[in-house]
Amino acid sequence: MWLNALLLALRSIRRNLLRSILTILGIVIGVGAVITMVTLGNGATLSVQQQISSLGTNLLMIRLGQRQGPGGGGGGGGGIQPFKESDVTAIQSEIGGIAAAAPEARAAVTVVGNGRNWATNVTGSTNDWFTIGNWKLASGRMFEPDEQLAGSAVCIIGETVRREIYGGAVGTLIPGAQLRIRQFSCNVVGVLVSKGQGGMGNDQDDIVVVPFHTLQRRVTGTRTVNTILVSMEPGSERTRIKASLRQLLRERRKLTDSDDDNFNVLDTQQIADALSGTTKVLTTLLGAVAAVSLLVGGIGIMNIMLVSVTERTREIGLRLAIGALGSEVLLQFLIEAVALSALGGVIGIAIATVASYALAHVMGVPYVFDSTINLLSLLFSAAIGVIFGYFPARRAAHMDPIEALRHE
Repeated sequence: MWLNALLLALRSIRRNLLRSILTILGIVIGVGAVITMVTLGNGATLSVQQQISSLGTNLLMIRLGQRQGPGGGGGGGGGIQPFKESDVTAIQSEIGGIAAAAPEARAAVTVVGNGRNWATNVTGSTNDWFTIGNWKLASGRMFEPDEQLAGSAVCIIGETVRREIYGGAVGTLIPGAQLRIRQFSCNVVGVLVSKGQGGMGNDQDDIVVVPFHTLQRRVTGTRTVNTILVSMEPGSERTRIKASLRQLLRERRKLTDSDDDNFNVLDTQQIADALSGTTKVLTTLLGAVAAVSLLVGGIGIMNIMLVSVTERTREIGLRLAIGALGSEVLLQFLIEAVALSALGGVIGIAIATVASYALAHVMGVPYVFDSTINLLSLLFSAAIGVIFGYFPARRAAHMDPIEALRHE
């Protein structure tokens, strides 16, 4: 019975092919839109997580600025006492669970080398900065201990700076390469592995790194430490470490109980979770909006099935008159509605897969195939056929054979 009903349904769909295609168009658009929105949303979420994780492992960023929130004042660091190198040493020695800590200071400069110039940022720090930020060397070496202490004229460059100044193959280091930074020339001793775009759309590879004392003495002329980067050991209790950091820095900066913090401790994991949560909410919202077209498609199927029942009234009456059961007629029209909606779901999945892959490439986010949303979309489209096809099928199954045969 099931096989005969399926064959009859497929024959009816093929007999009115153009109308069938137009009928399933709403399902195709609905399924395609839902899968595309969810796939791109998942890709955007993964992209945010990857970009934040590229900043460093278990990273805490301590920056100058008033405490954020009610009563905390502004977030700027102007006029606030800068950090000291001794603060970094104290963090490493006095707080448990710290894997590494590094000072950081930056300056915007135009570098010159190989007959070319390039506007970039020069960052001053220690070798721990590379460990904390998950930076790897494509070629060359790190700073020597004596180079860091003496503030030697050496530097390590990012892939963007290497490409714009020296050209050549990715990651290659020209032996004896020199780079002029303001009033001094430094030896290029290493090239960093490319990281690409950062979480705020900035180019992470557009960077020149020098020893911290080199930046202080030769570029900025100050002993200012604007940022301290802290990497926690895996499995460390984040809340405890952040509380210890806050207490230690308040003591070292001689803040009283009535004083607000004039620094901020930023947890990149919390930032990643917040951004990921936002993208997931937006993905769910867009998917829900796109799912509305599935309901529109279901109404279209009901409309066409009612028309089909009216057109085939004499056929239905004839089948009932020669002994067909009402359940068989019901099953035939129900399978026809489900076949239409399921076919629309399959076509929608195929279109969404191609569209998602192409749009992910254009948007610069990873393509994440989600088998769950594809399967759910197919099942939901079939369920739409059952829900919206039942009423027309029931109407056909309850026809009076005599009245049906009289139908013109």
